[in-house]
Amino acid sequence: MGGQYKITGDKYPRMRRPRRRGRLVVLVAVSVAVLGVGGWGTVQLIDVFTGGGEQPAAAGPKPDCASGVSPAPSTAADPVRPAAITVNVFNATPRGGLAKSTADELKKRGFKIGDVGNAAKKFDKKIKGTGLLLGPASALDTSLPVLATQLTGAERRTDPGRKGGAVDLVIGTGFTHLTTKADADKALAALTKPSPAPAASKKGCAAP
Repeated sequence: MGGQYKITGDKYPRMRRPRRRGRLVVLVAVSVAVLGVGGWGTVQLIDVFTGGGEQPAAAGPKPDCASGVSPAPSTAADPVRPAAITVNVFNATPRGGLAKSTADELKKRGFKIGDVGNAAKKFDKKIKGTGLLLGPASALDTSLPVLATQLTGAERRTDPGRKGGAVDLVIGTGFTHLTTKADADKALAALTKPSPAPAASKKGCAAP
């Protein structure tokens, strides 16, 4: 070529494509960032749905964080209901009519009534307290505690040789009346409640 566009010298410019290395570095960095954010989000979702990887606590009664005790699971059988208890009512005092009136009130409270009358000679005028509750050995932890809710302060005895499941209420000279129905019902309800047992720890309670 000649004229004003004449090329002089012995070096010629090389025609190269523009470099894309800078753009590639930027794309790699962005990709890594996107993958990192996505992975962190996935981990968070897994924690949400799995409870943070913690194993679920064993089923059981929850501790009382205020008192530090856990209610013990009830393993005892249900207490005997009054309707399943037959009570013989005997009067060991000089006052007449106590056996019948007491038996009538116990019947209103759901107990079955057996024999009603004066006490045997070995008990007559010899029971100094409010009364005596007498039954077979099997009644010690079943029928007698239930009947005792109806007469505060009554003595309990068992007769190992006694047959049958009926129990006796022998009215003593210190008797005035049966425990009020409201108080007797509270005492009866308390028999169904298990006693709390000390907890090994307060695990599961929020920090104060």
